[in-house]
Amino acid sequence: MATRTRRKASIGTSDLALIATFAALIAVCAQLTVGSINVPFTLQMFAIFLAASVLGAVRGLLTVLLYLAVGTAGLPVFAQGGAGPAVWVSPSAGYLAAFPLAALLVGLVAHRVARTSPASFVAVVSVAAAVVTIAVVGTLGTIGMALKLDVSLPVAWGYATPFFVADIVKGVLAAVVAAAVLRAFPQLAARR
Repeated sequence: MATRTRRKASIGTSDLALIATFAALIAVCAQLTVGSINVPFTLQMFAIFLAASVLGAVRGLLTVLLYLAVGTAGLPVFAQGGAGPAVWVSPSAGYLAAFPLAALLVGLVAHRVARTSPASFVAVVSVAAAVVTIAVVGTLGTIGMALKLDVSLPVAWGYATPFFVADIVKGVLAAVVAAAVLRAFPQLAARR
């Protein structure tokens, strides 16, 4: 009778370095604003989608959790230099709560298609990022805004809607960059 041994999944030193590097990228992208109407458009979602697409579900999730932990601990890594536990009672708390779930879902999809052609990878991950943008980030962000700003859900949804198009574009760009990274470093796709 042949016995099958399963390799136990673990996080190694190189995984920790990748997680820390991508968490730092999210922090930097949170400070980079593109235009500004009352609330600035940051590149934060680009970095979250990129981390999930390159690192996969588990490491992408851990990357976002590290970013949130560092910001909650007081380092000014959130948009507009926000930091500390107070951000969890701000209008953006719903968005912050959605980030780990967004990374997990996009990472799961990216893992499934990591070994397909770059064009297929970009198409599938872009669609996944668009769905996650609206269904997860938009919904949780809207609920957080509605509660904190004491407005109805439709009004809060109206506040969130202008960001959807920009975040969908960021998801497409992240998928394109991730496809190039995975093509240049195929070992990243193998270690998911």
